[in-house]
Amino acid sequence: MMIREIKPQDNEAIEQIIRGIFPEFEIPLTGSTYADKEVPIMYESYQGENKVYYILEDKGAVVGGAGIKPVLGTDNTICELRKMYFMPKVRGKGYGKLMFDKCLRSARVMGYKQCYLESASQLNRAIHMYEKNGFKPLDEPLYNSGHFSCGVWMIKDLL
Repeated sequence: MMIREIKPQDNEAIEQIIRGIFPEFEIPLTGSTYADKEVPIMYESYQGENKVYYILEDKGAVVGGAGIKPVLGTDNTICELRKMYFMPKVRGKGYGKLMFDKCLRSARVMGYKQCYLESASQLNRAIHMYEKNGFKPLDEPLYNSGHFSCGVWMIKDLL
C-alpha cells in the first residue's frame, strides 16, 4: 500500500469508491457528497494552493482517498478534511488512520490552524476515529456545503 497525491487518471476509480459508500451505508444521495460536482473531477478539484487530495493505492489500484481544502467563507485558517472514503477490503486495517494523519500533517504545513469535517452519522467507525484524535462536535455546520444530509460536524485545533 502507498499513499500518493491524486493523478488525473485516478478520477474514475475514486469516484466509484466515493459513490459506492452511500448505498452501502444507506446514506441519502441528495444533500451529501454523492451529489457534489467535484466527485467526477477530483484531480482537477484539488489543484492549486492550500489543497491536496491523496490516494491510497494497492498494487496499482486505487482503494481509497482523502483530501484537504480551505473552508469556504473563512479567513483561510480553517481547512476541511474532505471525501475520506475507502473500499471495504482495506477498512479496519489502519490505512484510514494513516491517511487521516497525512492529511492533518499537510494541513499544518499549509498553515491551517483548525480542521473541520462533516460526516453522516452512519459512519460510526470514522466518527469514533475523529473523536479519538481530538475532533470536537459542533452544534451546526461552519458553512453551507450543501450537505444537509450530514448531521455530524466537528472541528480540531491543529496548533
